[in-house]
Amino acid sequence: MTALEEIKQFLPCETPQAWIDVALTQQSLMLIDHAHCEKKAASTAMTLMFRYVDKPDLLKKMSRLAREELIHFEQVLALMESRGIEYVHLSASGYAAGMRKIVATHEPQRLVDVLIIGAFVEARSCERFAKLAPFLDEELEKFYTSLLKSEGRHYQDYLALAQEYAAAPIDERIEEFRVLEKELILSEDTEFRFHSGIPVLSDEAVVPA
Repeated sequence: MTALEEIKQFLPCETPQAWIDVALTQQSLMLIDHAHCEKKAASTAMTLMFRYVDKPDLLKKMSRLAREELIHFEQVLALMESRGIEYVHLSASGYAAGMRKIVATHEPQRLVDVLIIGAFVEARSCERFAKLAPFLDEELEKFYTSLLKSEGRHYQDYLALAQEYAAAPIDERIEEFRVLEKELILSEDTEFRFHSGIPVLSDEAVVPA
């Protein structure tokens, strides 16, 4: 089984075609938010490193992940610059906040839950890169295809760490997050973001491609 096939089995649903259709008309906005996502992913990894200094496996994997995500951030910025797209502030999608609604407040379950969410974020990114790639221009297709390997490994790292630090098997907990993730991905969303639900955009939300 390939990493992408494993990810598709892990996720509760495929990205709806309606999201893909909007993404293809909002490629400037997609790239801006993609840059924000890479920066946030690096920040999340660094936060875990500072918070859990007593966990060597986490420190090693998150250090590598943070470096890779920052490289991806620089790559997206370079793509944007070559296309005349300005990097601007964007409001965050509701995806991460929605996933955090059921995070435990006590340790070690809090860490396990955060790691499971990290696995879902990376898995959904990977699935969307693969979905989008065939419809993009040659440069973007090549770039998004190149991200699949690293994002797939990030998903596996998060999941392995979650199981390592859990007091019991995590299958039931993963299923709880699967239910939540499916709801977030299939529900209507007022904004288009890389991890948004199905966008129902107002005229103000539209950014020229």
